[in-house]
Amino acid sequence: MLHGGDRVYVCSCFGITEEQVREHAAAGACTPRQIASESKAGTDCGSCVRRIQGLLGRGTCPRRAAMDKGEPALEPMEPEPVQERALTSPAA
Repeated sequence: MLHGGDRVYVCSCFGITEEQVREHAAAGACTPRQIASESKAGTDCGSCVRRIQGLLGRGTCPRRAAMDKGEPALEPMEPEPVQERALTSPAA
């Protein structure tokens, strides 16, 4: 764990702070694997995984709570609009 000013870095490989891990957790990332999926933290040397586990603790998980209620664990994603491109023929 590194300190940078008032930031406490959890993952020095990718520059991920405690605050960022907490933000991802508040958004629904409940496990180190889910945090890694969101931020890459823990995917290089792995030395931060235990610290991430400690930050996540054993509290409630919004995804698990939603699934226990029979609700979807994740919000449905809106499909991205398809960009139309003009077809051009190669120069003759």
